[in-house]
Amino acid sequence: SLIADYMRHGTYRGLRETTKKGYAARLEALRVDHGHRTVAGMTRAGIQSKILDPYAGRPGAAHSILKMLRILVQHAIARDWIKSDPTIGIKRPKLSEVRAWTDDEIAKFERRWPVGTKERLAFSLHLYTGQRRSDVHRMTWADISGDTINVVQQKTGERVWIALHHDLAAVLAVAPRDHVTILNTAFGRPFTVNGFSRWMRDAITAAGLPLDAKPHGLRKAAGRRLADAECTAHEIMAVLGHRTLAEAERYTREADKKRLGRAAIIKLEGQK
Repeated sequence: SLIADYMRHGTYRGLRETTKKGYAARLEALRVDHGHRTVAGMTRAGIQSKILDPYAGRPGAAHSILKMLRILVQHAIARDWIKSDPTIGIKRPKLSEVRAWTDDEIAKFERRWPVGTKERLAFSLHLYTGQRRSDVHRMTWADISGDTINVVQQKTGERVWIALHHDLAAVLAVAPRDHVTILNTAFGRPFTVNGFSRWMRDAITAAGLPLDAKPHGLRKAAGRRLADAECTAHEIMAVLGHRTLAEAERYTREADKKRLGRAAIIKLEGQK
């Protein structure tokens, strides 16, 4: 009943279609497995043991379910079905963070997929725009104006304007312009996000890279390279589309630590 009431509410109905699709899958999982439980009977211990513990070994899934459950709980409180939040005190499952590609891995992929291949095109769009796969696979030729590519991020709705890196411009210059979207399947149709993910995984594996070298790691690598080039946190925000300064500062802090570490030893050697 709570799930049905939430899905009828304007809060849910006003979400982006992609967000609603993701929510719907999690809501259905909660409905099927726990729809018989009472909302008023939820306790912190019960949520942990009955709802989250079955996802042991799958922290990503547990995290998604907990987030969805907390949204439902807030809706129940707003409807005056319950008075307090039983999820308070439940620790968020620890997720393994996607790592940035190393420069060696970037070079290895480039050797396997030279300029002119679709794999190199997709790789370059990731690395030199710093965008998510959900945005890269939707990019169109119309998004490019002069020496700039314009992206409206699907996840956040943020609009970013990114100057074309000369390496990306060189790859785009030899890419076929047979379709509206820059990247297309072998059948000439735009990729779905899942299809694009599988196709990129095959390209990464064919390049001899490990499983933890993921497409999102190219976005991380873009942020790392921007920070190493001494870009400010605000400049990194402008490219990656981060909404908070703290997100961009993760990259600058790491780069600053490296620079300061080198500078400290140089000073030490100078004193000696």
